[in-house]
Amino acid sequence: MTDSTTGEPIRLTMAQAIVRWMAAQYIVIDGQELRLFGGGFGIFGHGNVTCLGEALYQHRDALPLYRGQNEQSMGFAAAAYAKYHLRQRMMFCTASAGPGTSNLLTSAALAHANRLPVLLLCGDTFVTRLPDPVLQQMENFYDPTLGVNDAFKPVTRYWDRIVHPAQIIQSLPNALATMLDPADCGPAFIGLPQDVQGWACDYPAAFFERRVHRVRRCAPDERELEDAAARLRSAARPLIIAGGGVQYSGAVDALTRFAEEHQIPVVETIAGRANLLATHPLNAGPIGVTGSDSANALAEQADVVLAVGTRLQDFTTGSWTAFAHDADFIAINAARHDAGKHRSLPVVADARLALEQLSEHLAGYRVSPHWSGIATELRKQWDTYVAVNVAHGNRPNSYAQAIGVVNELCDPQDRVVAAAGGLPAEVTANWRTLHVGTVDVEFGFSCMGYEIAGGWGARIAQSENQPDRDTIVFTGDGSYLLMNSDIYSSVLTGMKLIILVLDNGGFAVINKLQNNTGNESFNNLIADCPTVKAPFDVDFEAHARALGANAETVANAAELAEAFKRAQAADKTSVIVMKVDAYEGWTSQGHAWWEVGTPQISQSERVVQAHEDWESTRVRQRRGV
Repeated sequence: MTDSTTGEPIRLTMAQAIVRWMAAQYIVIDGQELRLFGGGFGIFGHGNVTCLGEALYQHRDALPLYRGQNEQSMGFAAAAYAKYHLRQRMMFCTASAGPGTSNLLTSAALAHANRLPVLLLCGDTFVTRLPDPVLQQMENFYDPTLGVNDAFKPVTRYWDRIVHPAQIIQSLPNALATMLDPADCGPAFIGLPQDVQGWACDYPAAFFERRVHRVRRCAPDERELEDAAARLRSAARPLIIAGGGVQYSGAVDALTRFAEEHQIPVVETIAGRANLLATHPLNAGPIGVTGSDSANALAEQADVVLAVGTRLQDFTTGSWTAFAHDADFIAINAARHDAGKHRSLPVVADARLALEQLSEHLAGYRVSPHWSGIATELRKQWDTYVAVNVAHGNRPNSYAQAIGVVNELCDPQDRVVAAAGGLPAEVTANWRTLHVGTVDVEFGFSCMGYEIAGGWGARIAQSENQPDRDTIVFTGDGSYLLMNSDIYSSVLTGMKLIILVLDNGGFAVINKLQNNTGNESFNNLIADCPTVKAPFDVDFEAHARALGANAETVANAAELAEAFKRAQAADKTSVIVMKVDAYEGWTSQGHAWWEVGTPQISQSERVVQAHEDWESTRVRQRRGV
């Protein structure tokens, strides 16, 4: 190999070049240069062990490789890592050709829906086709170039298959540019044919030079700012919806100043939870289907809505019933597609720059104290409801009670992770934010199985700058049974988690939806599965112990509090199991309408009546584009 200082070409295999290039990428965060890739997650097979594995071994110190237990959970962990770092640092995932790679499809979709950067380096079939058909190859008789890896095209922001080692000179920078772009951010997929991985090429030395990146900040167009300011000045009852993009742009302080300067109430999306502290006087609570009465009441009255860093998902908008039909929308977003939704007046720009400059255009504008006073009073009423909802005593165990216990005992900077099922709604509604940016509720893809894997990825990220803080995972029994092996991963790597397993006997939140639409309980709760002949309770405690964790089962919220204190004091992952009621204890207030497909005809009168009741409220639905 030629010394790169000479400027002469460097001869490497394609796999070696990829790894060397990744190790040379850096990013500036708060004035400090850090490696862009914090490392990677990998499971080796015949499609990636001999070549990419050899290359990764040579860089094992610069790019630590975490051995996964399941490729899907590796992708979840990588997404959670990127979310913790606000999309400024990322991980790669490597999987073998065939089922190893196809297992990453779901996690690629999760990263895509949540706009999170993950680099997928996956094995592929031989370019020469000499040994075809090979082990695990999907043969398509009409198109021999088509394989499993092509399935990633709809769920990634960048896709390429490397058929010559020189192609990475263009492909890798393009993939990285996509992953660091605030507008196009998402996962990138690179297919690595098994033969091409080992082919050598003379690469230019400049390709491996240290490269320092910065995330682009797009300044707003002056005319769009002027239009937005004019629309806001006309408002008597403006409202700010703060999404996850506020945190990704580092705009929390700018949002807070903007709201305070103009006295505009702020509501948060699920992804935007923890933009403002619970105690901030202008924080009116979470909005939408899993929101709060306070936020949804304000949304119904607002005449101008300023949506910042949100894609306005149906759980945020109540399937577009949460707002008055004549409400005007202004959308600040780095992504043009999101900024123009539902007839919004777009401000295509970085959230921090846009809020700062929009505030200058609004100099002297301040909302009537009457409107902000309404918001404050509504939030007080919601806080009173939540305090009662999370309290425990002589009533069935619930998600809300467990959330209340943890909220009371955790450190303000501990990170909370939840996803799918009933817990995202319960955490969103009942969690009182103690510190900015400490809540990760994955609801972009609402993906079961993210919880423990995502907790592991978040903990790896957290250990880099907050090793004394805890990562706390809320999961139901359904998600636990779907994907739990990263309990073992967390123990192996010394990445301590506190995991609460809240067992309601199946998929209780979907059973709740089933019942709310007039249907009988069927195939969701274990007790209601007609093919189950001998129902029994899973011993989650014993299972978690078998994976190396501390574990205990508690009977109620009071015992949970004591167990949580023990978990805080422990030096490794702890799993706490508590049964919760499948029917009682759900948060009953704060819900907006949600569009659900219901049968127009049925043999059940209850189903027909539920359909008619559901459709009767559709008149509130805003017709958008």
